[in-house]
Amino acid sequence: KMEKEWTNNYGKVTIAKEVIAKIAGLAAMECYGLVGMASVKVQDGIAQLLGWENLSKGVIVDIDGDNVRLELNIIVEYGTNIHQVANNIIERVDYTLKEKVGIEATSIDVNVQGVRVANAGR
Repeated sequence: KMEKEWTNNYGKVTIAKEVIAKIAGLAAMECYGLVGMASVKVQDGIAQLLGWENLSKGVIVDIDGDNVRLELNIIVEYGTNIHQVANNIIERVDYTLKEKVGIEATSIDVNVQGVRVANAGR
C-alpha cells in the first residue's frame, strides 16, 4: 500500500508513505554519529549520501494492513560505536513515529551502507 490510513469518529486520516519516510529520516538525522541517509546505487554498490531534501530516498516503508515496516540506509561517522548509533536511530525513529504520527512500527531495520570521516568531503 502507498499510504497508512485509519478512521476515527470524524472521518479518515491517510498518511503517504513518502511522509512516513521523510519523518523517519528527519528523526534519524537527530542522532549522534549519523553522517546521513544513503541511497544505494545498485550498479556500482556505492552508497551515495543524500541531501536533506532527499532523505526519504534512504528509507523504505512497507505497509501491509496494520503492519508498518521500515528499512533505513545510513552512513555513519568513523570512530563512533556503530552498534550504538544504529540502536539510537531505531529508538528515535520508533518514538517519533509513535508520538508525532500515531504509527507503531512493526519493525525497523537499519542497514549501515558506509562510513565517513567527520568533515571530510561532506
